[in-house]
Amino acid sequence: MSTVTTTKPTTAAAPAPAGPRAEADGRIGLRGNLRHIGALVRRNALQIKQDPESMFDVLFMPVIFTLLFVFVFGGAISGKGNQGEYVNYVVPGLMAMMGMNIAMGVGTGVNDDFKKGVMDRFRSMPIARSSVLIAKIVVELGRMMVAIAILLGMGFLLGLSIKSSVLDLFLAIGLSAVFGASLMWIFILLGLTLKTAQAVQGMAMLVLMPLQFGSSIFAPPTTMPGWLQSFTDVNPLSNLADAARGLINGTALGNSVWITLAWSVGLTAVTMPLAVRKFRQKT
Repeated sequence: MSTVTTTKPTTAAAPAPAGPRAEADGRIGLRGNLRHIGALVRRNALQIKQDPESMFDVLFMPVIFTLLFVFVFGGAISGKGNQGEYVNYVVPGLMAMMGMNIAMGVGTGVNDDFKKGVMDRFRSMPIARSSVLIAKIVVELGRMMVAIAILLGMGFLLGLSIKSSVLDLFLAIGLSAVFGASLMWIFILLGLTLKTAQAVQGMAMLVLMPLQFGSSIFAPPTTMPGWLQSFTDVNPLSNLADAARGLINGTALGNSVWITLAWSVGLTAVTMPLAVRKFRQKT
């Protein structure tokens, strides 16, 4: 009686998913990162489309701020009836302010997304962790461009004139966007660190108020006390406002552009890695 010996066919082990392993080893290439960022940007843009009320701050904040500061402070600074002169002073400064206010919303949004579990789903996917945060910044920069366009439109209605060139105007807008992106990394880090969106908003206001009103955005520093002038001189918002003002009005720039770029690079270099690391580790 013959015995038939059966052997189990040897099966090759299934390859491990490339995505998570690549993420763990940091091997996601540039093309993969860009693809992830593009998909997440589209997702965030569709979310705005489904919730158009989230654009109210971008649509109305520039209008309210321009009218408020031109007609409240314009007469006091430029003389009654000369608010038109103040428009060319304050509108470039408000470009700097737009970036900071929108950056604050990024921090509260990230914190809220964690509360809802959205970020946990993203972290379970085989995607680059930094792409989630970069996509959010890209979308917020788009919102910032809408706010600046409305701000300039209001400025033109109130008498804003470009005394240099259109190229200089676009350079001022680009400089505001670069600095605004660096501020967004700070507020993303706050949103990942603090426990609630209310805490992020409260901390942001403690930072925003001194920086905004202790700057050259609304009034020339020469009208301020000496100790406040010293703070204004080192305030990065003052440098951005002076740079945008110089580019739009064709006045001397000094080192304001380079100082603003240095602040932008420095803030991004410090806070971006910290924010990505916190995003990976947050529980």
